[in-house]
Amino acid sequence: MSVHILGIRHHGPGSSRNVKTFLEELQPDIVLIEGPPDADALIQWAGHEALQPPVAILAYQPDRPQRACFYPFATFSPEWQAMLYAQLNHIHVRFMDLPLAHVFGLENEAAAIANNESAAESNSTTLNATARQHGQGGFAEAPLVTYAIQRDPISHLAEAAGYEDGETWWEHMFEYRQQQEQVFHAVNDAMRALREELPRKEERLERLREAWMRKCIRQAEKEMFQRIAVICGAWHAPALQQMPKAKEDNDLLKGLPKAKVECTWIPWTYSRLSYESGYGAGIPSPGWYEHIWEYPADDGTRWMALVAKLFREQQQDTSVAHVMEAVRLANALASLRHYARPGLEELNEATLSVLCNGESILMQLIRDELIVRNRIGQVPTTVPAPPLQADIARLQKKLRLPQTADFKDYTLDLRKDTDLERSIFLHRLQLLEIYWGKRSEISGKGTFKEQWRLQWDPGFSIDIIEKGSWGNTVAEAATHFVREHTQNASTLQQVCKMLESAIPANLPVVIAALIHRINNLAAASGDVLQLMEVIPSLVNVSRYGNVRNTDAAMVEGIATSMISRICISLPAACTNIAEEAALPLLDLFYAMNNAMSLLQQPELDTAWQGTLSAISINSQSAPMIAGYATRLLFDARIIEPTMLANTFSVAMSPAHPPALAAAWLEGFLRGSGTLLLLDETLWKMVYGWVSQLENDIFIQVLPLLRRTFSNFTAPERKKLGEKVKSGSSTVGIKSATTGDLDDERGIKGIPVVMQILGWSDAKLLADGA
Repeated sequence: MSVHILGIRHHGPGSSRNVKTFLEELQPDIVLIEGPPDADALIQWAGHEALQPPVAILAYQPDRPQRACFYPFATFSPEWQAMLYAQLNHIHVRFMDLPLAHVFGLENEAAAIANNESAAESNSTTLNATARQHGQGGFAEAPLVTYAIQRDPISHLAEAAGYEDGETWWEHMFEYRQQQEQVFHAVNDAMRALREELPRKEERLERLREAWMRKCIRQAEKEMFQRIAVICGAWHAPALQQMPKAKEDNDLLKGLPKAKVECTWIPWTYSRLSYESGYGAGIPSPGWYEHIWEYPADDGTRWMALVAKLFREQQQDTSVAHVMEAVRLANALASLRHYARPGLEELNEATLSVLCNGESILMQLIRDELIVRNRIGQVPTTVPAPPLQADIARLQKKLRLPQTADFKDYTLDLRKDTDLERSIFLHRLQLLEIYWGKRSEISGKGTFKEQWRLQWDPGFSIDIIEKGSWGNTVAEAATHFVREHTQNASTLQQVCKMLESAIPANLPVVIAALIHRINNLAAASGDVLQLMEVIPSLVNVSRYGNVRNTDAAMVEGIATSMISRICISLPAACTNIAEEAALPLLDLFYAMNNAMSLLQQPELDTAWQGTLSAISINSQSAPMIAGYATRLLFDARIIEPTMLANTFSVAMSPAHPPALAAAWLEGFLRGSGTLLLLDETLWKMVYGWVSQLENDIFIQVLPLLRRTFSNFTAPERKKLGEKVKSGSSTVGIKSATTGDLDDERGIKGIPVVMQILGWSDAKLLADGA
């Protein structure tokens, strides 16, 4: 009976190759792998043609889905190669790490004790102080995971060998080396020396993990397996070779708390593989490691060929000579540094010097496309999964919306059945706060088009499991989730936003509940400003209802009722308010007027215009609001140019304080400066009012004027500046209110127009003759 401890680096291509070679030579009876025993049932899927790395084991508490853990695997992960070997050769294989049922149980226990401590401290500081003095009170032990060593232990070996960091040393010693005899003995001896020499306070979780691993090895021996292969992280190898008495480990593991754990396979991505998760062993260059795994003897030629291909696809001139020179330089750098072969650092330096001409901007492209790579794994649909996750996978397949590591854009035409179903599916996921898709507006396409950008993140799996408590299907979960939030929503604005999101998700039960909630809140609300805040959302809901063949009559009825109440109460709400309150009210006016334009209901337009008239003529109205109301009436052709001139003269009269006049002007000019460019009469009024201000008064109103004109576009401000600089009111477009034409300027434009039409002066004279 023999036990072989194979200390490896997680996700190391060289370690994977060594493990595969060792297992093929040893032909063990059983393989024990560092991993969660809770997922032993999932090992059978390794080698299945539909399970393509990178993938990960997702383990979670069903009653607390937020408490979850990932165990990712790539093709070049030693653990994956060990599982693959065992499945292909039909031998026993098990995970041997401390079960996550105990890990989660310990975390739950520590959290409960911490909460109890916090509550006790808030109730009785004196009692806690006494308990600490006597070492009583049931306080939590040391945290499960502490960091007694701030420095990577491997870095000590690297420093002794003349390397700058432990990662580089390990790569050149184990991952890049071709012939590695007695490699696992060397790794075990090195780790044993580090564990003996370095001062270390063992964490409780690490002691428990290693005790459980030894327990699994003893169990395999007890079952009379003759050749036992153990795959574990290099640091744990000495602890598994020097076996203490079984009683010591059993006493340490006795009475551990437990929690229910469920596991499944999920797709993973190379970008997420670069994070620290599961093993706590993220790698920064998974694409490069895959290349090493597939082409272990590459001296850099294949890699540089891939770089050259990438550059050519980006229209960058790259020749064979560039590739040859870059490979030569990379190997020269490796020789100068006493490396057996060039690593990624040498290849990047050669690429930067030869192919990029010293410009580092293209190196980011290499990192994204080659060093990391946007790659996502595949998981069979037959793998056991929570019901909601299975339903989402079914809909993704049905609607042809695959999970991709890179983003993919979709333009959906809601008049097509498939695109409409896609839109409904994506909106329902957003209601569940699963933001797989990000929607952007499409200009000029109307409401029958939606633009979505989809990019899958493996972290969505936890969100899906968490939302699974609301239902087994996307529609059911979204319905229950939104209805619960509807009951907790206390403001009209919150409920209207939820309704705006629920309409495109096509959830009739939710829509009915939200409309009922809005009706109740609107009836009980006496705040006209709160009603104004929700009108734009309701109008958008009505608009979307028509697009998606949804009956929006009830929504329109509520909006109509609310607009009528607004029109009655708004004039009084605009009186005797400070400038600080007038600014946000001005924004509400702007959004409200746009909503009225979308509704296009004559009766409501008449009521709205009557409200604006009442506000504009009321001397107690906030000047900024009165000015904007006057502007809206002029845009609607309710006020004639002559009446507008009179109203402007009264508002800007010297009898009024300059600050009030400037506030009125800010409201009047809200939105666009084109009015000043088109109307010479109005320009003269504004110009005359500003020019007659005394210096001290001008200084007082200057901040308001700056704020007013800052809302104009850059071309409008430039044109207005030219108008002021010329000192003439004839610059720009002549008045649209007087109907006069500048014949002299018109004649000057005739030669330019004739030249554009291709008519020369000689031809023009000949035709005239």
